[in-house]
Amino acid sequence: MKVVVAGATGFVGMRLVEQLNSIGHAVVILTRNTQKATRQFPKAVFPNVDAIGYTPTVAGEWGKIFSDCDAVVNLAGAPLSETPWSQSRKQEILRSRQLGTRQIVEAMKMASPKPKVLVNASAVGYYGTDPTQEFDEYSLGGNDFLAGVCKAWEAEADAAEALGVRVVKLRNGIVMGLGGFLGKVLPIFQLGAGGKLGSGQQWLSWIHRDDLVNLIIFALTNEQIKGAVNATTPHPVTNEEFTQALAKVVKRPAPLPVPAFALQALLGEASILALEGQKVLPKKAAQYGFQFQYPTINLALAQIV
Repeated sequence: MKVVVAGATGFVGMRLVEQLNSIGHAVVILTRNTQKATRQFPKAVFPNVDAIGYTPTVAGEWGKIFSDCDAVVNLAGAPLSETPWSQSRKQEILRSRQLGTRQIVEAMKMASPKPKVLVNASAVGYYGTDPTQEFDEYSLGGNDFLAGVCKAWEAEADAAEALGVRVVKLRNGIVMGLGGFLGKVLPIFQLGAGGKLGSGQQWLSWIHRDDLVNLIIFALTNEQIKGAVNATTPHPVTNEEFTQALAKVVKRPAPLPVPAFALQALLGEASILALEGQKVLPKKAAQYGFQFQYPTINLALAQIV
């Protein structure tokens, strides 16, 4: 296939492009920084990869690429946890996802022929937070800020269905790999200064980066898959269970819990990312026969660390 990827230079996107290239697919990267993209994916190593500059929230000549591709993967969006959520930051989190996806779908409207499939990122934040309930793809959405962002994000992707495009919305959990969330906490645990966050009983719905990449490719190539798909392992863990597993892998104690009030003072409303969670299960992935390579946190952390 020829696959257009937005968000290709990010933590998940880089691994996706590597995998698509290695199995012979042609990849076109939509990027705000073509120099960065060509450094990350040099032609000598990635002969099937090209980079095109674009502004995610503005229409442009880049939209013409959709007339010559089979599939689109949109992973683009402003990071959630880089800074506290001021009103302007919350607007950027929403705008980057909502308008970025809208521009991609608008460009697809003009394409002839049109791509066959759009795999669009979303997140388990769609379900809101709950300490006891289990969520699958048929559960109702939540009512907090992140749930609202996910609903608006997914609505923009859904508009591609009217074009005859198969739409898959991947509701991603926390992605485990060398980087991202784990990249931030691993050095702390390696120093023996790790610990649970708040009560430690909040759920962590997660997925190994390689399993997420394989699930994206699975969704691209399996024509039966459409709609929401939870990109999470079948075995979510509590924050305390994650803490114990990571401490065991790095062979260091994790004696220093972080009180909830400290995170709330530091991060404000964004502390919800650390102190609250949801237990999300990948019902559709199981229905379609997807096999997780790293279904448990112990397997995943042992491979990564």
